[in-house]
Amino acid sequence: MRRVPVILLTAALAAGCSSGGSGARPSPSGSSAPASASGSATPSAVPSAAGSSRPPALTGPPRLAQVGTFDSPVYVTAPAGDARVFVVEQAGRIKVLHAGRAPATFLDIASLVGSGGERGVLSMAFAPDYAKSGLFYVDYTDTSGDSRIVEYRVATGNADRADPGSRRELLKVGQPYPNHNGGLLVFDPSGRLIIGFGDGGSGGDPDNRAQNLGDLLGKLLRIDPRPSGGKPYGIPPDNPFVGKSGARPEIWAYGLRNPWRFSFDPANGDLYVADVGQGSVEEVDVVPAARQSGANYGWSIYEGRTRFKGGSLTPGGQTVTPVHTYGHSGGRCSVTGGVVYGGSVAALRGRYLFADYCSGDVWSFAAGTESNPAVTTLGFRGGSPVSFGVDGHGEVYLASSSGEVWRITADK
Repeated sequence: MRRVPVILLTAALAAGCSSGGSGARPSPSGSSAPASASGSATPSAVPSAAGSSRPPALTGPPRLAQVGTFDSPVYVTAPAGDARVFVVEQAGRIKVLHAGRAPATFLDIASLVGSGGERGVLSMAFAPDYAKSGLFYVDYTDTSGDSRIVEYRVATGNADRADPGSRRELLKVGQPYPNHNGGLLVFDPSGRLIIGFGDGGSGGDPDNRAQNLGDLLGKLLRIDPRPSGGKPYGIPPDNPFVGKSGARPEIWAYGLRNPWRFSFDPANGDLYVADVGQGSVEEVDVVPAARQSGANYGWSIYEGRTRFKGGSLTPGGQTVTPVHTYGHSGGRCSVTGGVVYGGSVAALRGRYLFADYCSGDVWSFAAGTESNPAVTTLGFRGGSPVSFGVDGHGEVYLASSSGEVWRITADK
């Protein structure tokens, strides 16, 4: 099987290969590299004013407006209410975009990062009180191939620069294989930091980590990122496995293969997890707030709704059944999870957006936990969509591993 070129991160980068090994899927185009970073931006596509109210609804069909071209962009985000847009590049840089200006480097940690395939800087998350604290968090693969969760602070006197010297490490997790790192950081509605880790890689979870409550891989972790009791982070007392023998107290949910991208619906706290499939089935899970603690997503006993291997599910919370699955026909290979849309495009409000890396298809369905919802194909393709993101005013972005970042918009 051909490998993804080492300078690409793909959402199938996040996918595995049923034959084991590194598990990275080939680029659908077979090209050797994405477009090189130009640093260009289309200023009109970037929000222009912090604190502005939501603009009138756009009633035309959804379309993409390119905001720039970057070096292997993997994530797009912004602090709440902020007019800027932050783009995470796999090799170790975070760029900041203002309306009417060229992108600037917010943070450069390339010397610390092992980048290529499914490794690199994989996401960032701003603290809920970022406007006051200036704190944010980065998930990256180090030069030894292990995952690190690190806190940084914005530079004093310059809101467009981070202070690299403020680095404070929260967590280091060994990675036995070079794939299935997971890599997403988000804050949940209670202000706790959720960390997504894949099962550690190869293919088929050979070490049975996802169902092992003594291992952090194949899990969603939930921590308080503030120092506590002489340790770099705290354990929320309502985490489901606090005080349970043989279980790590950081674990919030388990049984995941590679939760490359997940998100919370801000309207009700529902958690949407797109767990990348092994070789046959891609899945989207939707879990209401009351069922998230201790939930078992089923891997590697199940792939989607299909039995994958023998054995029994590890007891814990309720078992999650996907609301939507799809196969690999039509050139599809790897689900890229998205968000419940809350931006300006009227036709998309209240719908969950997601995509497939290899085919470029972008879909939506009405937000909620109904099984087998009616899925609609949007009228555009997202290149090789590796990630969705949301800016400080709720507008949604789509990043392609070939370098483009677009905002989802429409005509009036």
